[in-house]
Amino acid sequence: MFLKTQLSWNVVIPAKNLDTNGLMLQKAIILRLMKNFADKKATKELGYFMALTTLDEVGEGKVRPTTGDVLFPVKFSCITFKVFRGEILEGVVHKILKHGVFLRSGPMENIYLSHQKMADYRYVPGETPFFMNDKSSKIEKDVVVRCIVMGEKYMEATKEIYTIVSLEGDYLGPIWRS
Repeated sequence: MFLKTQLSWNVVIPAKNLDTNGLMLQKAIILRLMKNFADKKATKELGYFMALTTLDEVGEGKVRPTTGDVLFPVKFSCITFKVFRGEILEGVVHKILKHGVFLRSGPMENIYLSHQKMADYRYVPGETPFFMNDKSSKIEKDVVVRCIVMGEKYMEATKEIYTIVSLEGDYLGPIWRS
């Protein structure tokens, strides 16, 4: 689900980037904020950071006495992407293992669908392995699969969200090949 939120962060502008021209200062603040935004990647509370939408407020800068850098408090609006338990997702299969498949959806690359949560599907080994059910429906690489979120976990070390999904429910399963 996409969320719109307003955040308050501090942006530090190195002394070498400071200029008496206000436009250059504003540009330096925006560029530094965008870099910090991209580096942050994701949080447990908000999910993945997708896009900055507006810079709402820039506070008064405070000079750091030891370095001469200036710290500006800023308020901005942004869009994030976070999954919730019970939400329906569509993901593209990118890795097939004997015990399940990994899907990608939006910024998420660690969505795991266990073979135990694919009722009626069985693993078919080979050069290009896949899962298949009695109705000849295939889950193979590059197939789009509709699934339901069972749980998610944020890992601070990698700034990634790991998600577990299932095909148990109505209108879930492979949709089409991407």
